[in-house]
Amino acid sequence: MRTGIVMTAGPGVEDLAARAEELGFDSFWVYDTPMIHGDPFVCLALCARSTHRIRLGIGVTSPALRSAPAAAAAVSSLNALAPGRIVCGVGTGNTARRTLGMRPTKMAELESFTAALQDLTAGREADYREGARSSRVRFLHVGPYVDTEAPVEFVVAAFGLKAAAVAGRLGTGLISYGMHDPAAWSALGQARRAAARDAGGAGKTRSYLMSSLHVLADGEDRYGDPVKDSVGHIALSALILGVENPAFRASLPPEEAAAVDRLLQLRGTTPTDPKLHQVLYRNYLGRLFPGDRELIVPSLVDRFGLVGTRGEITERIDALEKSGVDELVIQPVVDPETEMAEFARLLA
Repeated sequence: MRTGIVMTAGPGVEDLAARAEELGFDSFWVYDTPMIHGDPFVCLALCARSTHRIRLGIGVTSPALRSAPAAAAAVSSLNALAPGRIVCGVGTGNTARRTLGMRPTKMAELESFTAALQDLTAGREADYREGARSSRVRFLHVGPYVDTEAPVEFVVAAFGLKAAAVAGRLGTGLISYGMHDPAAWSALGQARRAAARDAGGAGKTRSYLMSSLHVLADGEDRYGDPVKDSVGHIALSALILGVENPAFRASLPPEEAAAVDRLLQLRGTTPTDPKLHQVLYRNYLGRLFPGDRELIVPSLVDRFGLVGTRGEITERIDALEKSGVDELVIQPVVDPETEMAEFARLLA
């Protein structure tokens, strides 16, 4: 199993990227959530200068954030700094859109945007549209500005079979977040492969799982505060989705549905508040606030974190690898350097 690290974008992240490379990780990612964190392309440019081997990932951008030409210029500019080391994740913009009080983009838009990025970053022409007007565009001057020769790896963010099919048709890999069910990964892989066959595609692609991890010490409480601090940011994101998506909330067990309601109480808001997005995502994907620990009920720990003894975690990772996950990407939030070193030792 390959391993990687994902962090929120901000000053100093390049030092963590360099340390991740020293520890032998395969990739280093930053999130693309403009109203919460810093700019991923600025941060990854610094990471490109502070590293030599590790792949650098955007996790993930969206057609709702940038036009295809602007995104392609950013990706290809990074590729000029770190040729052949860039991984570009693309999704519907679930979080990035909701932090604006908007809804994610449609699958069709995700597919056309990703296809345009693939073409432009490879030096080919792509369609560009503004309303009823359209044109064909390409990079007009490559030279020292962007690199369209070294390949860029693309992955589509998928929680369901429709997005997996998009990945298959476009020949990209997959990336998902907090999804630890091997059966779900097997289904995504099957959907991607079936769509790839129908499209006449082939070739090896990678599947990435972004998650959190806590190795239990002897006698440590599986649901204690240190565990909640390590994995709570992932679990909390599931509760936030429960607020934003009534269908998802309806699928939650009673204990987790109650935690969704309690989250709204703690934030002092309601699902119909027009400024819901301004308070709901406070500290999103940051270290858990102590006052939010009560929200991380045991079932959330079990479902949205990799928690257990060394043997238990490696067993779960083995099952995920067999189901199609090629690379496990962990976000450390308590003490990133210490947690990265522990993760490196776990799979050594």
